[in-house]
Amino acid sequence: MSDDVLTSRSRNEGANRFAFWMRRIFSFWNLENIKIVRRIIVSVIGVTVLLIGIALLVLPGPAFIVIPIGLAILATEYAWARHWLNRARQIASDIVSVGNRDNQ
Repeated sequence: MSDDVLTSRSRNEGANRFAFWMRRIFSFWNLENIKIVRRIIVSVIGVTVLLIGIALLVLPGPAFIVIPIGLAILATEYAWARHWLNRARQIASDIVSVGNRDNQ
């Protein structure tokens, strides 16, 4: 056999092997798996930020900024977090409006 035939055959085997692995990877990453992985990542990040905010209630730091950020991250996936974020917004706006009335 000539070198061209061997090179062509090995190239085809490499392409077939690559195509096999790509089909296998894409069959695993279907839409439902991507949604689950996204929800897990959002949950881990949101809970971490929320716990840091709760820790900042007793530690020096901007807890009243970090806690709503954690709730906002979680609110992208969970209705209970949206509810608590709306309550936090309402409390914050009430505090600001009371402060504005006292200054006038």
